[in-house]
Amino acid sequence: MKTKKLNAELVWKQVEDLVVPRLSLSAVDRAVYMHLLRHSRLEGKARLRFSIKWSAGCLRFSGDTVRQAVRRLVEHGALSLLERSKAGHVVLVRLPEEIPAVNAPRAEVLRATHLTPAANLEEMDFLQTRTLRRAVHEREGGCCFYCLRRAPVRVRCLDHVVPRVRSGSSSYRNLVSCCQQCNAQKGERDAQDFLRGLYRERRLTDTELAERLRTLDALAAGKLTPPLPAAANPLFRKRQPLLHSTAS
Repeated sequence: MKTKKLNAELVWKQVEDLVVPRLSLSAVDRAVYMHLLRHSRLEGKARLRFSIKWSAGCLRFSGDTVRQAVRRLVEHGALSLLERSKAGHVVLVRLPEEIPAVNAPRAEVLRATHLTPAANLEEMDFLQTRTLRRAVHEREGGCCFYCLRRAPVRVRCLDHVVPRVRSGSSSYRNLVSCCQQCNAQKGERDAQDFLRGLYRERRLTDTELAERLRTLDALAAGKLTPPLPAAANPLFRKRQPLLHSTAS
């Protein structure tokens, strides 16, 4: 069934101002969501049948990248997966105003992330919830903190800069996203020594080593806060009312 024509400009503003920050979407997730939204709701259709290969070709992403983004969007509630087969996926693409996590009252979102309004960023255990773990990964932009290579979701993990055996905490100041290879090689070593080891192995250049050491100092100083969604941020303010789309 066709739906009424939407105000595309208003929907785009809602995505940028509300959906992206509240769901903490990565650049890839946002691109995939907008791509599917453009070919469904903006065409007057609620449901969309598509293939991962088709979307990957349009967006110039790998198939695995698109597949992982679709899974995350389903988890966020931005998509509802109705059918999945070798022939393709059938999804219900939700508008910003239809996504539960975007429109839920503040108290409900806080309960979903296991946080309270009084939560202090410095006291948070960033291994506690999926939302907090994802925030650390997104801070590194999909790259390994140590070797700077791209770290796909399937080989990505969190590492304690100061190991737990040395009383290292699980705060945002002591957790980084890295590839499994670096995580295994670093073990209980000091992060600075490990970075210098990567330099000696010629996996980092002079410039990259100096930049990584400066980044370590910034991390310890609390200057690299993860991109938390508004509801999970202790500095969360009263949310803006969601604008309602109108027919153009």
